[in-house]
Amino acid sequence: MIAGIDLADPGLAGRAATGLAVVEKLLDQELASDFPFVTEAALHLMHAGGKRFRPLFTLVAAGIGPHPEAPEVATAAAVVELIHLATLYHDDVMDEAEVRRGATSANARWGNSVAILTGDFLFARASRLVADLGPDAVRIIADTFAELVTGQTRETIGPAEGVDPIEHHLLVLDEKTASLIDTCARYAGMFSGATDDQIASLRRYGRAVGVAFQISDDIIDITSTDSGKTPGTDLREGVPTLPALYTIQGGSDLRLIDLVTRPLTSESEVAEAVSLLRASDGMKHAVATLDGYAAQAAAALSELPQSPSRDALGSLTQFVVARSR
Repeated sequence: MIAGIDLADPGLAGRAATGLAVVEKLLDQELASDFPFVTEAALHLMHAGGKRFRPLFTLVAAGIGPHPEAPEVATAAAVVELIHLATLYHDDVMDEAEVRRGATSANARWGNSVAILTGDFLFARASRLVADLGPDAVRIIADTFAELVTGQTRETIGPAEGVDPIEHHLLVLDEKTASLIDTCARYAGMFSGATDDQIASLRRYGRAVGVAFQISDDIIDITSTDSGKTPGTDLREGVPTLPALYTIQGGSDLRLIDLVTRPLTSESEVAEAVSLLRASDGMKHAVATLDGYAAQAAAALSELPQSPSRDALGSLTQFVVARSR
C-alpha cells in the first residue's frame, strides 16, 4: 500500500512505479533554475519527502481510461504535484510553521519572503508545464488555483454572520483540498481517453474522498494514539475542527465548549479537552459525516467499470475511514 492506495494488481503497480519515476524526472527538470539558490529552495520540500499522493492518484485513476500510459498522464501528475508543493510554501508562511515533512520549513530557514517567492516560482513552473497539455488543461488548473486561494481566504476570514460554521468548514475542506483531487481525477480521465461520464464519476469520487480525508484528519487530531500526530495539536492552536464545531453547535457541554473555543496552553486542559471530545456527541456527528462522504465516494466508484484501478481507488476510501477509527 502506498499513500493509502492498495496496488495489489501487479500490472497497475508496475505502471504506477514507472509513472512516478517519470514524474520525479519532470519535477527535477522543472525546479532547476539558472540561479542555484532558487533551485535549492525549490527542491527543499520536494527532497524532504512526501508520499506523492496526488501524482499517484492521477496515475491510478488513469486506469479507468483505455490509454493509462499516455505521456500526458505523467505530465499532468507532475503539474498537480507542483501546485501542491507551491501551496505548502505559502501555507507555512501563513501558519508560521517551523517544520514541514520533518525538515525545517523554508520560511524558518530562509524567511517569509524567500518562501513566498519560491512558492510563486513553483506555480510558474507548473503553468509552463501545463501549457504542453493544451488550453483546456490550462483553464482547468487556473480554475483549480482560484478555488485553492478562495478556500484559504475563506478559512482565514472565517464564516460571515449568519453562515453555518459547519457548512463553512466543509466548504473550506472542499476548496482547499478536494478541488485539487478533483483535478487529478479530471486530468486522469481526460488524458487516458475515458468517456465524459467516466470523467464525471471520477471527479465526484475525487471531491468526496478529498473532503473525507480532511475530516479524518480532524478526527485523528483527537483520537489518534499511533498516527505520529500528537493528539490535540489543533486544540493547542485554536484551529476549529469538525468534532469541535459540532460540539459548539450542540450547545450542551459548556465546559467542553469553553475548551474548544480558545487556544489551549495548559497540557492538563488539552488532555481534558481530548478526553471529553473523544466521548462527545460532536465526535459521533463528525464520524457520521465522514461516513457520509465515504459513501458518496463509493457510489461514484460504483458507476465505473470494474478494473484494478477502481479496486485501488476503493481501497483508498476504506483507508480514509479506517485511519480515523
